[in-house]
Amino acid sequence: MRIKKVLVVDDSPTDLAHIQSIVADAGCMALTASNGQEALDKARTEKPDLIFLDIIMPDHDGFGTCRKLTSDSDTRGIPVVFVTSKKQKADRLWAQMQGAKGYITKPYAADAIIDQIKALP
Repeated sequence: MRIKKVLVVDDSPTDLAHIQSIVADAGCMALTASNGQEALDKARTEKPDLIFLDIIMPDHDGFGTCRKLTSDSDTRGIPVVFVTSKKQKADRLWAQMQGAKGYITKPYAADAIIDQIKALP
């Protein structure tokens, strides 16, 4: 399955717009959410092929959101890639334990986002 629809989740309007632009330039439809609860709701209704998810957000943080996405029968098949300013090895390991398929640290190059879109089945 080629990635066609991507949900971008970030509470920073600047980061949200930037990643959304990269995703659109890669030929994918980009949906957006600005917090974890909105991400959960959109993932259930829109069924994106991939989710780029920030960790530090109000409402539900990215770790909790990822945990809910990967444990819900409606969303567990959607790959989650974190895009975050958290650079510690422990954060990366914890992300994997929550079910994330990838991890990109900010600041990032557009290629890092595109590589994740291409790398996932």
